[in-house]
Amino acid sequence: MSTDYKKTLKLPQTSFPMKANLKEKEPETLRFWAESDIYRRMLADREGAPRYILHDGPPYANGHLHMGHALNKILKDIIVKSRHMAGQQAPYVPGWDCHGLPIEHKVSQELKAKGKENLPAVTVRRLCRDYAKKFVDIQRKEFKRLGVFGDWDDPYLTMHPSYEAATALALCDFVERGSVYRGKKPIHWCLSCQTALAEAEVEYADETSPSVYVRFPLTDPKIKDIFPMADPAKAYAVIWTTTPWTLPDNMAVAVHPDFDYVLVAAGESQYVLARELLDTVRELFGWTEATILAETPGAALEGLAARHPFYDRPSPIVTADYVTLDAGTGLVHTAPGHGREDYDTGLRYGLDILSPLDDAGRFLDVVPYFAGLTVWEANPKVIEKLKETGHLLALKKLKHSYPHCWRCKEPVIFRATTQWFVSMDANELRAKALAAIAGDVEWIPAWGKERIHNMIAFRPDWCISRQRTWGVPILALLCESCDAAYNDAAWMRSVAEKFADHERGCDYWFEAELADIVPAGLTCPQCGGNHFRKETDILDVWFDSGTSFAAVLEKRPELGFPADMYLEGSDQHRGWFHSSLLAAMGTRGVAPYRQVLTHGYVVDGDGRKMSKSLGNGMEPQEIIDKHGAEILRLWTSAVDYRDDIRISDEILARLVEAYRRIRNTCRFILGNLADFDPAASDVAPEAMLPLDRFVLDTVARDHGRMVEAYGVYEFHKVFHTLHNLCVTDLSAFYLDILKDRLYVSATNSLERRSAQSALWRILRMLLLDMAPILSFTAEEVYRHMPVCQRGEGASVFTLPPSDGLGGWRLDTATRERLELVFALRGEVTRAIEPRRKAGDVGHSLETAVVLYLPEAVLASVAGLDMDLREVFIVSQVSLAPAETVPADATACENVAGAAIGVSRAKGEKCARCWVYYEEMAGPQAPDLCPRCAAVLAAEGV
Repeated sequence: MSTDYKKTLKLPQTSFPMKANLKEKEPETLRFWAESDIYRRMLADREGAPRYILHDGPPYANGHLHMGHALNKILKDIIVKSRHMAGQQAPYVPGWDCHGLPIEHKVSQELKAKGKENLPAVTVRRLCRDYAKKFVDIQRKEFKRLGVFGDWDDPYLTMHPSYEAATALALCDFVERGSVYRGKKPIHWCLSCQTALAEAEVEYADETSPSVYVRFPLTDPKIKDIFPMADPAKAYAVIWTTTPWTLPDNMAVAVHPDFDYVLVAAGESQYVLARELLDTVRELFGWTEATILAETPGAALEGLAARHPFYDRPSPIVTADYVTLDAGTGLVHTAPGHGREDYDTGLRYGLDILSPLDDAGRFLDVVPYFAGLTVWEANPKVIEKLKETGHLLALKKLKHSYPHCWRCKEPVIFRATTQWFVSMDANELRAKALAAIAGDVEWIPAWGKERIHNMIAFRPDWCISRQRTWGVPILALLCESCDAAYNDAAWMRSVAEKFADHERGCDYWFEAELADIVPAGLTCPQCGGNHFRKETDILDVWFDSGTSFAAVLEKRPELGFPADMYLEGSDQHRGWFHSSLLAAMGTRGVAPYRQVLTHGYVVDGDGRKMSKSLGNGMEPQEIIDKHGAEILRLWTSAVDYRDDIRISDEILARLVEAYRRIRNTCRFILGNLADFDPAASDVAPEAMLPLDRFVLDTVARDHGRMVEAYGVYEFHKVFHTLHNLCVTDLSAFYLDILKDRLYVSATNSLERRSAQSALWRILRMLLLDMAPILSFTAEEVYRHMPVCQRGEGASVFTLPPSDGLGGWRLDTATRERLELVFALRGEVTRAIEPRRKAGDVGHSLETAVVLYLPEAVLASVAGLDMDLREVFIVSQVSLAPAETVPADATACENVAGAAIGVSRAKGEKCARCWVYYEEMAGPQAPDLCPRCAAVLAAEGV
């Protein structure tokens, strides 16, 4: 009766499934993490360890998650978990931005659809709060589904009373330092949303505008002092503008003091323009003849009075360094109420800051010809007026980059309005911020330093007021008589502190009686009056989020100021990174972060921006439903986030395959540890067989590389190292070799226990490396390890930190000798392949090989005391001097002077291990080799 020897083999046994079924299994893991409160146990396990604080930038609570959200939160989660696995205490407090235009805009749209517009402000604020709360709950659930750990039960919300109080108190800090002022300046204004916009709320897109060339009469007799040949009755200054609607508010014409300007005779008229642009202008205007009558530097034109082209008022010529020769005429139409540079020029020359528009962008009744028209409606009307007066020289269309509102996507204008500002130069805020950028903060990638430096260096004063309802109020009183402001810092602070105790925070300001807020006996500091009203403007939402260091880092005991890391998309150099830096430097004198990490945008596989119109969009939930969140996490780690990040079905398919290989490696190791108890059977590294020590050393080296890559946020290196380790060094090499020893050897033999001891250590290192990225899978693998191997720890995230190096490393000389053997393994495989293809042999165990080696190599290999037959997965191996190599041997490509001889194995095939032996076990077991017979005898089979 034949024996079924397969039953005597120690084949892998594990309940860890080959098929992941991630979308079904992941919710089970989420429940386990929640029920076991693993996040807090992680923090408790690292009590007293060095803290690492990644401060969460708050997303807007106004919609479901998109791919950018997923990328951002997973990156943060990878960092937090990797710091934990490395031994640090890494708390993570997620947050949400709940105030401002994005939410108020959504609520307004919903109300408009229901026909419920013009509701009281208190009602709108309540609806905005409810809307934000709804989407906080939705997004929290979606973030948790991604496997992101954090204090989800107690996140920070910018609409929480304590947060609102901290924001208002930060404003008090600025006021106390004399950095806040109220004034009329041109700012970006959205006509649709009817509010001021910050730089971070403006985006640029192509717009086609009317481009007009206009002449301003130069009737000033002083022109003859500059150009003796000039005739004031027919002389004109020529300007160019792409915003005809601003011409009603023109107050001056600017020239560059150092440019050369000419008086040109063309037809019956004379024109002043930049000499360098004469040829371009001549062609545009269709001048057949243009004679230069005189020339002068721009500085000489200063003070000359031109006349407005359709209003009876002067438009003096002024000088400005910002005038260029890139386009136009070299003379710039100047409207101080509609441009920053124009405004600065207006201040220098005492010009009126004229901006007679209402909040919807309609000209007021005081504007002749254009009253009641919007600025866009006024454009063609202004052009008609210029034609009527005979002062339009040319008209064409120009496509150019133009500012748009980030929320409604409509074009915006520059409009001079009374706003609240934080001065960039008071208390040297700009200089201090630039110094912090240069010396105190590490920017990742490095180009982020220059980007934010330039933004801070050239930005105007920070406009912190918004004409909206939903947000933190600017705590100030305005005089009913003269509109002067009262914003004493001590009084503001007393009001702000009440927000924290009010049920709805800063609603206290909007709902309180005026008498309860106005200090007793207060009189206007400007006119002496005693009648006031509350300021209704709210703070810029970027001021809200920018003060999160004060509301969160400084208030939560598990956190601290400054944070180690701020991490957001590249747009936040002008957003949260920017406002946080200014707020912290302006109130604390210290940057709020030590490092700033920036990631790119998610695009499709061809590098195009995702959009519904192109049909190339992907949503996180769509990927989770198909592949599971784990594949999204793997994608996040596999890409180089510093550039725009591509995603497509093809990219995800490759990652699914990579995931399968990593998972199968773990499954094989688990299956071969089923009967292993480290407490009873562990073999110390120094007592392991050479192959096991070599691979343990290899894995420890890769583990060290991954720890280093985690430390510098190069997660794509972690992914590639982990994948290559599992696929190449383990599955295709070590585990393939190990099957014979694991399956065939006696249960408690050194051969088997040495292998298992190595596998146990390897798996623990793999879990430490996998957990930050493949959190669901690492947890699943860990919970499939027998209790005796994983201990009583509740989770993979309760594993103690390990550098993976102690006592496991080989000395250089030993490793080099072993590397030589494994290089020969590759040569053996290559030499066997032609025989296999020719049909001479099937499995490599049907072969015998001879290694013909140079003397030094021969001595090195022979002295290792290794089972080369096992390493090469053949039945017989012998060594011979290189001098004896036969003609039919295969020369080695990577081992100089060596060659491989391949022949069919001699003897008979063992029925249990399939290795060929020249001598079998004998009459008692004629179909077994001596090794298998001894194993079965020892185990009583």
